[in-house]
Amino acid sequence: MKKSGLLLPIAAPSGTGKTTVCRELLAREPRCRFSISATTRPPRPNERDGVDYHFLSRSQFEKYIREQRLAEYEEVFGNYYGTLQSSLEEALQENLILLLDIDVKGALTIKRLYPDWTCSIFLLPPNRQELLRRLRGRGTDDPATIELRNARIPEELKHSEQFDYQIVNDKLDDTVNRILTIIKEYTHV
Repeated sequence: MKKSGLLLPIAAPSGTGKTTVCRELLAREPRCRFSISATTRPPRPNERDGVDYHFLSRSQFEKYIREQRLAEYEEVFGNYYGTLQSSLEEALQENLILLLDIDVKGALTIKRLYPDWTCSIFLLPPNRQELLRRLRGRGTDDPATIELRNARIPEELKHSEQFDYQIVNDKLDDTVNRILTIIKEYTHV
């Protein structure tokens, strides 16, 4: 069966607005589906297994690695995160646009594994001060985690030029409209 969907990995430094952009894309493009990542981190309040993430124990995740059930994975801040191979294959077979809210290395791995079906997008913050304001304003991380995320930013930005598109996420509507235009170009709709 021919694969005809689109994999759309969206990466950015923490706090840039990936999740918000993805939610808006899901609301505005009927063919979009959200890739549910697997992780070993504990759920945050209001997160549900199989909806927000596939929450796995460390031993379960390592079994998935051994069984090659993950297209990509990485250990970040002491927890594993990864993308199930089956999610990618199903989306492509069903001609869907699969949004992957993913880290830089994971996005580049997806692009390398599926070059004919991937359009990678790197979201940039308007500036570093705004990024730190957003990170602190989320209220999901303690100060030590915010510092870890902040320290990672230069490394993430260094890889942004390897993405098909770099978009400054200053105004949500402008960002989403730009990505919808890119989707139309890639899917010829």
